[in-house]
Amino acid sequence: MNVQKSASVGRPRGFDADEALESAMRVFWQNGYEGASLSDLIEAMGISRTSMYASFGNKEELFRKALTRYADGPASYGAEAVAEPAARDVATVFLHGAVRSATLPGYPTGCLSLRASLIGGEDSQLIRELLADWRDETSAMLRKRFQRAVDEGDLPAETDPALLTRYLMMIGNGIAVQAAAGAPRDELQLIADAVLQSWPPVLSRQQDER
Repeated sequence: MNVQKSASVGRPRGFDADEALESAMRVFWQNGYEGASLSDLIEAMGISRTSMYASFGNKEELFRKALTRYADGPASYGAEAVAEPAARDVATVFLHGAVRSATLPGYPTGCLSLRASLIGGEDSQLIRELLADWRDETSAMLRKRFQRAVDEGDLPAETDPALLTRYLMMIGNGIAVQAAAGAPRDELQLIADAVLQSWPPVLSRQQDER
């Protein structure tokens, strides 16, 4: 009897949950949170509404899972960047990753986070807060890494890690916006490389206090 129960519990869902989540992530990436209707999501995932709720929860829960997949996949360059041994390498991996992620073949252009947070009413306020928290986590990682670079003498002592982080994040966001507007990868790569040629930028604590 126990064996039969275990077999029932372990019975395959009849669809690939990993592929379904990948499809949902692409829909959210293309349409944003509010723009992604349940019908769009269900059709792209190739499952029924009942299966979606049973396996992934409601739309908000599905988005949270899709964001985690995005963060661990196309947007993993932030975590990869802070593991680099030098501040210039951090900036290089971050900006090159931003270009690559925003122009992946077969994927929507731009950034899922920006697309999902720029437009929305009160119903998506929790999602915008979720995305803001996620971006803040990336900023905190970079700021901590640049502070370490200052402490180790890898960056000038007067460098403001918080200001440098905002600078790098703004460049990365700009790359995503331009990609979504149709800018090609090679053009965006030129911009990223131009930023890196003048690394590190003169961003001091005195400037931040003005």
